[in-house]
Amino acid sequence: MTATTLRPFKVLGIQQIAIGGPDKQKLQKLWVEMLGLEVTGTFRSERENVDEDICAIGSGPFKVEVDLMQPLDPEKKPAVHTTPLNHIGLWIDDLPVAVEWLSAKGVRFAPGGIRKGAAGFDICFLHPKANEEFPIAGEGVLIELVQAPPEVVAAFSALAQ
Repeated sequence: MTATTLRPFKVLGIQQIAIGGPDKQKLQKLWVEMLGLEVTGTFRSERENVDEDICAIGSGPFKVEVDLMQPLDPEKKPAVHTTPLNHIGLWIDDLPVAVEWLSAKGVRFAPGGIRKGAAGFDICFLHPKANEEFPIAGEGVLIELVQAPPEVVAAFSALAQ
């Protein structure tokens, strides 16, 4: 039996890519005006230090969110603009089970636990850096785990058959 068959959850696909910069107008110029992504919403959070435009490419369960982010205060953390590819989001079929299993295996999560994200889905983040207590992390990449809604789970399950 492989480790894959023992895992009690599935990563279904890419949910989002988050891109940060000091000025989201410049990001919009490329992603919206030049590449044609559609702005589907906005999100602003003092706690997350972010002002973002939520864009999309694709449709249905295969729609990928592209978040264009700038900090509310460039001197505060989290510094959403200091890493241009801020984070990648992955659809997860059962987020609470994934968090419990990954934590038990030594994966480090960022503070904040499971919470509602900008697009309304439950989310949590894998920390980009490991430590002694949790020796497995994103190796420099912030990874967002996103609870997939039932229609996304069903679409990916249909593909697997």
